[in-house]
Amino acid sequence: MNSNYNGTSRTAKSTFTSEVTSKVGIAISGELETSAGVMLASVKTKWGITVSAELTAKLGNTISVDTPKHTTTNARYGVYRLKVVGESYVVHQNCTTTPKHKVVTYSPLKVGWYLWES
Repeated sequence: MNSNYNGTSRTAKSTFTSEVTSKVGIAISGELETSAGVMLASVKTKWGITVSAELTAKLGNTISVDTPKHTTTNARYGVYRLKVVGESYVVHQNCTTTPKHKVVTYSPLKVGWYLWES
C-alpha cells in the first residue's frame, strides 16, 4: 500500500506507481465437477461478468490524483478477484445427479488501483 499526506493548505497532486509485477490465477476450493473454463463461462452467463483464469498486474503502472489539504490519499494496485460460492454436480441422462459439493472460487476480475482518503 502507498500513502501520501498533504499537509499544505491547498490541494496537491499525488502520484502512485506500482512496485511489483504479479500474476493472479483462479483459486478453487471444493470439488469442481467440471473444468475451470466451464465454471468461468457459467459466471459470465449468469451474472454478465467476464472473469479470467489469470490476470497480470504490471510494474510501473502510474496514477495521479488530487489530494485535498490536510488529507492522506492511500493507493493499492493489484488484481481484484470475484468470489463465487456455489454447488457442483453432474446431471446424468436419466436425470439423476451426483452428490452436490460446495465450491468456492476466486476468479481474477480486473487489474487496477483502489484509492481512498483518510
